[in-house]
Amino acid sequence: MKCAQRALFAFLLFASARSGAAAEVTPAAVCAGCHREQTKDQADSNMAKALSTGAASLILQQHPRLAFSAGRFSYQIERVGDRSLYTVREGEQKLTVPVAWAFGLGSAGQTLLLTLNGKWYESRVSYYKAIDDLDYTLGARGLTPRNLTEALGRETGNPEVAQCFGCHSTNSVQGIVVDFEHMTPGILCESCHGSAAKHVAAIKTGDAKTAELPRLGKLTAEEMFEFCGRCHRTWATIASQGPLGVENVRFQPYRLTNAKCYDAYDQRISCVRCHDPHSHQKQPAGFYDSKCAQCHTAGANASSNTKAKLCPVSAKDCVSCHMPRYEIPGSHHMFTDHEIRIVRPGSSYPN
Repeated sequence: MKCAQRALFAFLLFASARSGAAAEVTPAAVCAGCHREQTKDQADSNMAKALSTGAASLILQQHPRLAFSAGRFSYQIERVGDRSLYTVREGEQKLTVPVAWAFGLGSAGQTLLLTLNGKWYESRVSYYKAIDDLDYTLGARGLTPRNLTEALGRETGNPEVAQCFGCHSTNSVQGIVVDFEHMTPGILCESCHGSAAKHVAAIKTGDAKTAELPRLGKLTAEEMFEFCGRCHRTWATIASQGPLGVENVRFQPYRLTNAKCYDAYDQRISCVRCHDPHSHQKQPAGFYDSKCAQCHTAGANASSNTKAKLCPVSAKDCVSCHMPRYEIPGSHHMFTDHEIRIVRPGSSYPN
């Protein structure tokens, strides 16, 4: 697919999935009436819990007091009644604001969004599951705040805030403005499949074809990478804007398109062949062996005219060797590198 076609396709998918920004979200229970298998675990998935208010954050509820020191500044997140208060101190001076939003379920960590005098701030400290405590938010280590406001966190403009909410909630963004009135925290059905109101209405009349939703399962590998890359970052985004080095290990579409076995038109290498976006249950390494064997087995083709090589070492736990894990400095989390390859001892991380 040519670059212009890819860009147009990605735009149309993005627009269709966000077109209901002024409408109410169709409850998942309505979708479950027909799509029981897809919805049975979705409410408990990482995607569905990608965003919560500060008041509703389970992590903050379970940790009524968190503290951290950073140079001459000290931090405390304390539960008071039904909300959490974020306080930064410098000597006798302090600045306290309520936690507005909590981003991330916490499988790796959770970063907070704060407001002060009509401006948004990304919290300078975040919660990390591995240490069950606070540490610097990624990118904040090494910065030297000049005052309490800068120590509170990084001031974040409306376009970036809209991008954050667009990837962590449903029905939330109109242009670069967050529509809090109609927003639903977390990634629900319509975030990917588009507004379902007309579809549901057509179902009730017995004429579903008049408002059929896009069939995402039919996308090619590259189309799916462009689609998932709206939030998980596409190859073009990282190649042109970065980051380079190990910091990009968490951007899976970019990493996988760099793999030698990547084929833009082969659905066997598509995101959804290994990952079910409706459940996100963590799978053991051996679970993926059958996925690899779809190409890497005797007589199988990686594409129409290229045979996939067989591993001379083992046919078990393929990802343990060919998809190594790396820690982004300061993240307290090991990310699986999706650039499938032969990893030799001492080899450096490939950009």
